[in-house]
Amino acid sequence: MTIRIAVVGSLNHDLTVFVPHRPGKDETLHCQDMNEFRGGKGSNQAVAAARMGASVAMIGCVGDDARAEFLLDGLELDGVDHSYVTTVEAPTGLALITVDPEDVSIVLVSGANAFLDATYVRAAKSKIVEADALLLQGEVSAEASKEAALIAASAGTLVVYNPAPFTEAAKEIAVLADILVVNSFEAEQLGDADTNVVVKTLGAAGCEVSVGEEKTYIDAPAVSVVDPTGAGDAFLGAFAVSLIDVKDPVIAASIAVAAGSYSVTVAGAQPSFPTQDDIADLLKRKS
Repeated sequence: MTIRIAVVGSLNHDLTVFVPHRPGKDETLHCQDMNEFRGGKGSNQAVAAARMGASVAMIGCVGDDARAEFLLDGLELDGVDHSYVTTVEAPTGLALITVDPEDVSIVLVSGANAFLDATYVRAAKSKIVEADALLLQGEVSAEASKEAALIAASAGTLVVYNPAPFTEAAKEIAVLADILVVNSFEAEQLGDADTNVVVKTLGAAGCEVSVGEEKTYIDAPAVSVVDPTGAGDAFLGAFAVSLIDVKDPVIAASIAVAAGSYSVTVAGAQPSFPTQDDIADLLKRKS
């Protein structure tokens, strides 16, 4: 049976620059390389899940511009249903990304993503109801995320919430989630969450899976980092699909850690997301 995933979230056109170091005050820095990629946490997680073999529906907003065409073409290539991505009167979302040898930083321009509200989510109710899992993140309004979570709860659809970037509304949405996936900063901001399954991503150190009072640590395979952009989204997509498949959050997180590790070896967000075969090859090489 095909696993069905619904994603309510953002779609961004990524402009990525690769630099030797972060520019300091008043410093003009020559860029080593620049590229354009398809991104946005919602769209990223949709593509990551599709690469893992799921049937995926994306729910979000774009503008009537070339950036939107670029993003929708990408969803089409990966077989993601974008019939509920609505065109609004605003520029398509944009992310300005700086990658240096140590880390990555991102400036978001929400654009059309800010227009996603409860009305647009309700229009896609059938996709959420029929899904095995709903993925939510922090780049769209709390109103949209809450509405989606409530629809999912009424239908018995598993809600996986990734409060990134963290906002004040995250705690309100977290209580509606079945599973939280957070990094260390988000975990600290949320505090003790009343959620049975919490997965904390730890970057190159892997992740920690808490099921009730039981904690399990999963190491990540050592890889050469090219670009960490989207690694968390690769993790989310692989985790959601694997969890529905194997019904075990620890095994699912092990697969997701490998997906995140694979993704940092390729530049860009969506170009880096692995298939199940890619993950198997990585683990074979590292064993």
